[in-house]
Amino acid sequence: MTDTQTWQNPPAVRRQQILRETRTVAVVGASANAARASNFVATYLLASTGYDVYFVNPNATEILGRPVYPSLDAMPVTPDLVDVFRKPADLSGVLDDVLALRERDGSRPRTFWLQFGLFDADLAARAEAAGLEVVMDRCLKVEHARFHGGLHLAGFNTGVISSRRRSD
Repeated sequence: MTDTQTWQNPPAVRRQQILRETRTVAVVGASANAARASNFVATYLLASTGYDVYFVNPNATEILGRPVYPSLDAMPVTPDLVDVFRKPADLSGVLDDVLALRERDGSRPRTFWLQFGLFDADLAARAEAAGLEVVMDRCLKVEHARFHGGLHLAGFNTGVISSRRRSD
């Protein structure tokens, strides 16, 4: 059993490197509902990154004008990063699916990313033992924006470049 106090996310510089090396992202638990966090993140990923983004949800056929796949193994590609928006009870099954892809396709997926509020040190240990990099309780959109100049400490891009006060 892994002590939840000892497991830590990769440091910021490594998370930035993960995002730089990522080319394809699967959003597991993507929703067509614009009020859901997964939809907001998906919108950002499509509009503000160069990632090839794929949606996984067995109950949807199209989200944001894109096809939705019922499972990870139904996707036409193997993603570099799997971004998970599922309830905690479903995480082990999602990891099983990711590990099945990895077994089939070798070194991919490389990263198992759990969104805000999702943290399970034992699950992380299992994923890492299989060779996956794990990021938990972090938002992919927030991290990408943070490392690419689109996020201010207040949570949005103010457009201000200088630390000097504007003189109107």
